[in-house]
Amino acid sequence: MERVLVIGPSGAGKSTLATELGRRLALSVHHIDQLHWQPGWVEGSDAELHAKLDAIVASERWLIDGNYGATLAERLARADTVVYLDYPIRLCLRRLLGRIWTYRGRTRPDMTEGCVERFDLAFFLYVLTWNRGPRRRTESRLSHYEGTIVRLRNPRALRRWLAALPAKAGISS
Repeated sequence: MERVLVIGPSGAGKSTLATELGRRLALSVHHIDQLHWQPGWVEGSDAELHAKLDAIVASERWLIDGNYGATLAERLARADTVVYLDYPIRLCLRRLLGRIWTYRGRTRPDMTEGCVERFDLAFFLYVLTWNRGPRRRTESRLSHYEGTIVRLRNPRALRRWLAALPAKAGISS
């Protein structure tokens, strides 16, 4: 695994997994949320995000977490592994609420400084409707990359998969 994507619904634990995998595989980790958002929850432009991701994806070794469907095709074309946290939405919503509570009034480690964690009803509804829209689009995009996808349907499956990963030389888990 040299070029890895971690995708799935918000609240699944993509950033947490990306950080752990990056450590285990000695890969630089890039959180798309951090690349896209500016302080105060100001969205960067699509062109800026594409330019940042193009530079990362052109390199030989990386790990990127996040969906951002408009950039997925380019990332999929270069990825050798896609870890898809295909978790139940009720679990993701519960985790999302826990994340909001844990980081309330602070910026998460995987987010741009100045993007203070808060409850956002529109975002919550986006996650609630994941299976009816974003999931279908994601599944369609993934259909051409079946050989590279590691689909994990629950945290137990993730723990088993992580336990089976060989240790990278010189890296202890």
